[in-house]
Amino acid sequence: MKSLNHILALALCMLMSTACSGNKQQENNSESKGIMNKDSKAIVVFFSHAGDNYAVGNIEVGNTKIVADYITELTGAEQFEIVTHKYDGMAYNPLIELAKEEAKKGELPEYEGDVDLSKYDVVFIGGPVWWGTYPQVMFTFFKKHANDMKGKTVIPFTTHEGSGLANCVEDVEKAFPGANVTKGFSIYGHEVRTEKVKVEKWIRNIEH
Repeated sequence: MKSLNHILALALCMLMSTACSGNKQQENNSESKGIMNKDSKAIVVFFSHAGDNYAVGNIEVGNTKIVADYITELTGAEQFEIVTHKYDGMAYNPLIELAKEEAKKGELPEYEGDVDLSKYDVVFIGGPVWWGTYPQVMFTFFKKHANDMKGKTVIPFTTHEGSGLANCVEDVEKAFPGANVTKGFSIYGHEVRTEKVKVEKWIRNIEH
């Protein structure tokens, strides 16, 4: 009888332990890992190239634009698209050669319009990777807003076909030394239309 009582006691302990573990796991799963506090305001600043793109051909909506739209959908962030018509209608190879020359010479192409960043706490910055970093037109934006990012959380992201983040995070850190620049996110351009889940996972895991 003593042995039977001992076995029953062990079984009861195991059940209680399992129940406690289950409750703890459920509690952990319910923890919020949202990228912003409820009072934070975010914006996605991005450049995206439609037309002839490597691996995806001639597209009407640029790869980075699709990711920017996902971010807006998931977070409620506003958007400012860096728009220049300098590259309109160009085939991929001539475009990349032009981008190479711009980077080599440090050119700063103009873009349309602008945005007041003072009301935002979080700034996502995204674009394709051209020759190891963002397109030069984005550096035009960086220069104009070099003093506007102090104290803000800046989150870089890229679309690419093998370059990953390249030097984009480091270049954002140099452009905005007063900002809190987080680690970046990159996704293959040919995946953006079918792998939204990767963006969702990234957003869930950003903490600040």
